[in-house]
Amino acid sequence: MSNALESLKVAAERIILDPKYHDILTVIKGARNGAVYGTKVRFPHALVMIMLFRSGSAFVSRFRDKIRQIFRATRIHARNLAKFAAIYKGTCPYDSFLAGLLGGYLVFGQRSPRTGKISSVSQQIVIYVFARVVLALAKLAVQPGNAASLPVVSRPGTSELVRRHAWPVFASLSWAMVMHLFRWHPAELQPSLRSSMTYIYSNADEWDGVRNFIWHNK
Repeated sequence: MSNALESLKVAAERIILDPKYHDILTVIKGARNGAVYGTKVRFPHALVMIMLFRSGSAFVSRFRDKIRQIFRATRIHARNLAKFAAIYKGTCPYDSFLAGLLGGYLVFGQRSPRTGKISSVSQQIVIYVFARVVLALAKLAVQPGNAASLPVVSRPGTSELVRRHAWPVFASLSWAMVMHLFRWHPAELQPSLRSSMTYIYSNADEWDGVRNFIWHNK
């Protein structure tokens, strides 16, 4: 038995180390890495957010429903990153921008055939990526001598001034806008963000004793 397993291991290693299989194996390895990373990132996030901020009617049914939601969110996150990684690794040798465009459309741009909606998990991933893209482009815009820099703000003196003050302005405007939206248009915010803000801000207005003033909300 052990000899058979050793022979199988040797044969497998011969294949995965063969240069002629390298390109296709990068697609498989990319999908594997996307699935593992998505699971590691989403599971603890879903566990905390769903257990703390989702409610239901009966305890048992509520607990079962939360467990299903946690594993569903984890599965979607892992699956989407795996699919995107496979598409990207399979097409990036031609052009990384077009590879990202194709993967983004096929994986994160599709609506659920059952509900007709974009999944909240896909929305969170895309918004996370978009925010990082905007920050990176903003940094490039003020770098003197960079091909992507803007003519005025990338001048040495102006660039340093923008770098010093851009983040405080960005942070304050972001919080001003999200608090305005939360007060007047809460339904338009992403559900997990809305639940967190409801817990922190709205539930701070209600208590009827020490217990739900210090230890619990409501």
